[in-house]
Parts: sequence; structure tokens; C-alpha cells
Amino acid sequence: MAKEYKLSPERHEALKEELNYLKTVREKEVAELIKEARSFGDLSENSEYDEAKNEQGKLYSRIAEVEEILANCVLLEADEDDGKAIRIGSKVKVMDLECKEEECYQVVGSQEADPMNGRISEDSPFGKALVGRTVGDNIAVEAPAGTLHYAIVEIQR
Repeated sequence: MAKEYKLSPERHEALKEELNYLKTVREKEVAELIKEARSFGDLSENSEYDEAKNEQGKLYSRIAEVEEILANCVLLEADEDDGKAIRIGSKVKVMDLECKEEECYQVVGSQEADPMNGRISEDSPFGKALVGRTVGDNIAVEAPAGTLHYAIVEIQR
């Protein structure tokens, strides 16, 4: 069974645009690089040709990856829910109970995760601890540095 990818409509659209760019513009650019490198002569000692072929391999790998994601994705639409429980797409303000500092995160699908910018995957330990919780709940997250404790302060859609 293929892995299921949870995507927001915005991420889905961005991947479709990327795939279109890769298959049209980028593929032609790489083909031109290979054509140009061939013109330099002996292919056995032609580093430009080797580099262009490597670039082609990376391109086709990325195309296959994006096609796999789009073929097996589930779009996350805005649900008609009460807005009280955390789900994918929720913006969450939590209080670190040890440091007494507030932090803001957005729970996203694994393809959109960017922890350095506050976008936490729902598949991560922190994301799993958040999903389904409501304001006022305390959560414990297992981390390499030990167990971290948070209180959920605010949830936004």
C-alpha cells in the first residue's frame, strides 16, 4: 500500500506548479546542457557531460517523487468543526512549562514540515502530542533531551 501524503490545498497547488516547471522548462534546460557537453568531444573524459547526466538523474528523481506525492495525496480541506481541537492546519500557541515561554507553531502534513519556521509535522512526536488536544490541555513530548512539558494556550484555524 502506498504512503498517503496529507497536503493543504496551497501545497498541492505548489507541487503541481513545480511538476509542470520540472517537466517543461527544467527538462529542456538539462537536455540543452547535455547537448552542449556532448559537443566538447570525448565523453569518457568529459566532466561537463558527467555533471549534466547527474543533473538529469536528479531531475527525473524529483519528478518521480512529486508525481508519487500527487498520486497518493489527501487534500486537507477546512472542516466544519467546532474549532476547539487541534488538527492539521491549526496554529497553536503553547507555553513551555519549564521556561515559561510561549511558542507558536502550525501543525502541517509531513510534506510541508519546516520546524525551523514553526511548521510542525503531524507525524512528529510533538505534532502527535498536539493533534486532538484543546486549549488548557497539558502535553508531554519525549525528546532526546528528555520529556518536555507544554500547556496549550490558544488554537487558531
